[in-house]
Amino acid sequence: MRCLLVMMILLWAVNTSVADSSPNVIYILSDDQGYTDYGFMGHPHIKTPHIDRLAKESLTYTRGYVPDSLCRPSLATIISGRYPHKHRIVGNDPPTPESLKGKPRQQLMKNPEYQKSRAEYISNMDGVPQIQRILRAEGYATFQSGKWWEGSFERGGFENGMTHGDPNKGGRHGDEGLKIGRDTMQPVLDFMTKAQADNKPFYLWYAPMMPHTPHNPPEKLLEKYKPLAPSIEHAKYWAMCEWFDESIGTLLNYLDQHQLAEDTIIVYVCDNGWIQTTAGDKTATLGLHPKGKRSPYEGGIRTPIMFRWKGHITPEMNTSDLVSSVDLTPTTLSLLKIKVDSQMDGINLTDKSQVASRDTIFGTIYEHDPLDMTDPRPSITHLWVIHQNRKLILPNTQRVRGGMVQMFDLQQDPQEEHNLADQAPADMLKLKATLTEWWPEGIAAIK
Repeated sequence: MRCLLVMMILLWAVNTSVADSSPNVIYILSDDQGYTDYGFMGHPHIKTPHIDRLAKESLTYTRGYVPDSLCRPSLATIISGRYPHKHRIVGNDPPTPESLKGKPRQQLMKNPEYQKSRAEYISNMDGVPQIQRILRAEGYATFQSGKWWEGSFERGGFENGMTHGDPNKGGRHGDEGLKIGRDTMQPVLDFMTKAQADNKPFYLWYAPMMPHTPHNPPEKLLEKYKPLAPSIEHAKYWAMCEWFDESIGTLLNYLDQHQLAEDTIIVYVCDNGWIQTTAGDKTATLGLHPKGKRSPYEGGIRTPIMFRWKGHITPEMNTSDLVSSVDLTPTTLSLLKIKVDSQMDGINLTDKSQVASRDTIFGTIYEHDPLDMTDPRPSITHLWVIHQNRKLILPNTQRVRGGMVQMFDLQQDPQEEHNLADQAPADMLKLKATLTEWWPEGIAAIK
């Protein structure tokens, strides 16, 4: 009996030590939101008071980028700290077997051959370091909610979560998890409450499909924006941005009410940008603006990036340094004093010397559905690089009909309207050489 009592005391002591020394971690991910579409980023109409507060209390980088402006590869980079061509999740859905091409998505999802292809594509992440797996091994309670492409939450390495991932029941990119934010916040609140009761630090993946389509905001918010917006489509999208902001307010208020704000690291990023179109926009393809989601332009790849840990990270609004979503997990692990896996490509964004020493970031745009299960090169549409304020975009002319080499001065031309590639060929060649050094095989594939 005495031995049992001693063992229980020791176990309690270990759990208490882990909880006391390890801050909680919350990843907040916006879904399809333009980098300008926040109050703190200067939007004249969209109200985001809770995100504005988070930005004010955080180390906030306004020149953040994602290496690919598409949901799934972007999310895979966030959790792994690796570029898409390294983790090999470069598209949303796997290549369709030849015998099934042309069939509707709903029919495909229930086909055994396609399900096998889907499972094989998910396996690209096996062996890739991932934040939720690392923290779970460190004793964290882990929970998945919202967007999630890599099978069920268990398949993704979470202890608990909402996504079942069963294609026969509609599993693809989140299923039941997509109720978070739109229909309810209770699952994530219950998770945080239980983690506290169990005296465990927690990691929360909060990735609601917001302001992503369907743009069906509450009527009260829609009525607020109708008189301000140039179209009903814009009014719905703007209202969705505020609705998403309200859900973040629920999270922040919970942390405050439970005295967890100083014990929780919050990481904020958007998976990719968005530029709202109208019903009559003839330049849009599949409802997408040509310089928005899935494009290599600022409207597709740029996002604010934030780190808040009250009492540990000094708030700062950084408007000049270039940062990338490959940096999120390496930064988080560094803050937790957990060794950063050597496979990760990012840096520690709270280390000013590391940030100052980097003046160049990179990315690649791929087809929505990759052409090869493991080789990313056939699916490349564009490669891009930003050095200080110069940006080079190289098209894969095999995949982009009429694609042109483009170079922009982002300081003088933030809308990317004036192509300088022909005017400054020496600068263009320097940037191309930088891209070649970063990923020579990618450059070779688009020649």
